[in-house]
Amino acid sequence: MHDEQNGHHRALTELRERVASGLARARLTQTQLAARAGLARTTVSEALSPTKPVPSSKTVAALADALRLPVQELLILQRTAAEESGTIPTGGPGRPVGEWEPHDLEVHPAGPGETAAASGTPAARVLPGYVAREHDRVLADAVRDTTAGRSRIVVLVGTSSTGKTRACWEAVQPLAGQGWQLWHPFDPTRAQAALEDLHRVGPRTVVWLNEAQHYLGDRAVGEQIAAAVHQLLVSRERGPVLVLGTLWPEYAHQYTALPAPGAEDPHSRVRELLSGSTLTVPDVFDAQAMAAADALAECGDVLLGNALTRARIDGRVTQDLAGAPELLNRYRHASPAAKAVLEAAMDARRLGVGLHLPQAFLTDAATDYLHQSDYDHLTDDWAEQSYAELAKPVYGKQVPLRRTIPRPPRRPPTPMTAVGTAAPQATGPQLRLADYLEQHGRTARRHMCPPASFWHAAHAHLTNPDDLNNLTRAAEQRHRLQWAHYLRRRAADHGSTEALYSLAIMRERTGDREAAEALARQAAHHGKAEALYELAQMREEAGDGEGAEALARRAAHHGNTEALYRLARMRANAGDREGAADLARQAADHGNTEALYDLAQMREEAGDREGAELLACQAADHGNTEALYCLAVMREQAGERESAESLARQVAQHGGSHALYSLALMRAEAGDRESAETLFWQAADHGSTDSLYDLAVTREEAGDREGAEALARQAAERGNPHVLHDLALMREGAGDWKGAEALARQAADRESTDALHSLALMRKKAGKQEVAEALARQAADLGSLPALHSLALMREEAGHRESAEALARQAAGHGSTEALYRIAAMREEAGEREGAETLARIAADYGNHALHTLPKLLNSLWPYGLDPSGKPTPPWQP
Repeated sequence: MHDEQNGHHRALTELRERVASGLARARLTQTQLAARAGLARTTVSEALSPTKPVPSSKTVAALADALRLPVQELLILQRTAAEESGTIPTGGPGRPVGEWEPHDLEVHPAGPGETAAASGTPAARVLPGYVAREHDRVLADAVRDTTAGRSRIVVLVGTSSTGKTRACWEAVQPLAGQGWQLWHPFDPTRAQAALEDLHRVGPRTVVWLNEAQHYLGDRAVGEQIAAAVHQLLVSRERGPVLVLGTLWPEYAHQYTALPAPGAEDPHSRVRELLSGSTLTVPDVFDAQAMAAADALAECGDVLLGNALTRARIDGRVTQDLAGAPELLNRYRHASPAAKAVLEAAMDARRLGVGLHLPQAFLTDAATDYLHQSDYDHLTDDWAEQSYAELAKPVYGKQVPLRRTIPRPPRRPPTPMTAVGTAAPQATGPQLRLADYLEQHGRTARRHMCPPASFWHAAHAHLTNPDDLNNLTRAAEQRHRLQWAHYLRRRAADHGSTEALYSLAIMRERTGDREAAEALARQAAHHGKAEALYELAQMREEAGDGEGAEALARRAAHHGNTEALYRLARMRANAGDREGAADLARQAADHGNTEALYDLAQMREEAGDREGAELLACQAADHGNTEALYCLAVMREQAGERESAESLARQVAQHGGSHALYSLALMRAEAGDRESAETLFWQAADHGSTDSLYDLAVTREEAGDREGAEALARQAAERGNPHVLHDLALMREGAGDWKGAEALARQAADRESTDALHSLALMRKKAGKQEVAEALARQAADLGSLPALHSLALMREEAGHRESAEALARQAAGHGSTEALYRIAAMREEAGEREGAETLARIAADYGNHALHTLPKLLNSLWPYGLDPSGKPTPPWQP
């Protein structure tokens, strides 16, 4: 086939022809060639296919060695083909997708060993055949979106070793021949690498955030990384890009959970980034996936075939391939000393210690995990023997506890890594616990408290402030209060602002004010001015107003104006208006708009209206219009309407129509309809659809139906079709069925499901059953559960019982059993007890316990597992 016909360049065509000729001379099948080259069969097939992208240089080298072809000549052809097709990107971090090996991107290795590609070449790590599942189809759609020019982010959420990273790897392979590059931020740390280079990412780049908790969950910069990723995704000139990440479910829940009222929100930007972007990866293969795996095994995939012999019952194929069962087996059958080391590592990780565990810490921590008889039999070299035992690889090339070397920083300091704020680096060997054992420990040991040697070792060897703070909280939760105190002090000694803050509060409570202030100043100097703020509040509550003010001013100097503002509120509540005003003025001088609001109220109550308005306008200029609104309401209540309206218009000019609308409601309640209507119109001119609603109702009640409809249509055009719907209900209540139906139709045309449902009910009352069902179905298709309910009843009344039951079950599945219950009652009244009983049992199974209202049904259902209250008695199946 000619180059012009197949769309490929001359170099790529020649490369494939030479490999195909070599394959023919060797008399090998593609499967045999894959085994000899140490490649997956799919990789070989795509390298030879005229419709696939340029193969990677490593693939070409492996094929050349296996077929005894001149390696350098084929590599020159490969590079020429890559250059011709534009697959060698330039600029920005990363390198071409085709140059990456899956294991370099943390895809779990699998299989009993490595396969040598040819004599004198490095051994290649073989991947088993890939089984595509539902999440792969969603990933493929995301990749297609990016190739069409739209940036996407997908974060795969699943437990350890479920195939998340492999799924991402498979998804990006189509991008290898389209000029895309891949960037895996890693050095010197994942979070630092991401933060420093995200701004350099250019178009057609895959950003690889495997184990995304190391980026998004970083206590110092996680929120900044999330913001930078968001900016990358929405920046047109930098797209398209594809951001892929993986998370365990516990991290995904932690980052997406809403904070309690009044609590800190440490993951607000991360939660926004993950919203609608997560994709669940199931723990097990379903029947379809198992069948696909069987097919690959029958075609010669030995790795999959071996895994299926062990994982066929529970479906945990990916975990088996990753070596998880053998890891667990190694843990359960480890020597007592090695098992003690593993349990110390499990406890450290589940209680918040970082990935890299100092060996000295684990050695000292392990001793109290041993039974006394095992401890008595320890030899002098027990630690060395234990670590050697735990370093032996298991099936899948994982080890229970492996040696790791954290990369030291090699770049100039940045604002995030300034001298004096970086965590001290641990010395000596460091180890990392296997992911699967870590997750097993979180579950199996969640109710266990570490022994004394664990806490002692943590205090003696750990230096990372975050690790120490996490263990401090864990010790407090387990009532190890002395250890908590000493761990907190050690964290403070190593620069933890959280520990300094806690110690300052503790010293204040014990009366050691001088030490408390010194600690709070240290915390504020490192960015935690809340410590000074808390001390200020405590001093104020203790009656030390002078000391409280001094601390509040220091907190404000460090950027915390909340301290001065809260102090002003406390003074005002205590009756010291002059002192409160002075403190509020100081807070306002630091830009606190709430203080401006309070100060404006104080000026208003003192009769200084000009000063009050000036302060309120200042607050409004900074985005807080509540002061102006409050003044408008106060003046309206005082009978000063002209001044109130003037202030309300100022609020409207700052983008808030609510002040004018509120004044209109107050005028209407006072009986001044004319003035109220004027204000309603002014509010409507500033975008208030609620005002249009009130105006429409006023016109309707006055008999001006044409005017009412015109106003309702204006509201609908501004995004509020419910005004049309409400007006339709008013017409229906007045007996004007034709007018009601016309208005409901207009609202329905604007995709108001409530209006569609109402229109369906109107048509049903008019005897137009077929049209009513069609309208109800439209509303149900748009997500209206009441419409689905009504449609089920309509079908039942029309005698279409099978479809009625199906619709009623669908409604029950979405939380509404009322349709099932109503149909059961209708069948009971018609004397059809068997059908009524069946539906009643289904309703009970979905949680409808109102069956006591059907005494006949209750009596007949007693043998089927219902107690006298109508509740199902477990176990019970309908």
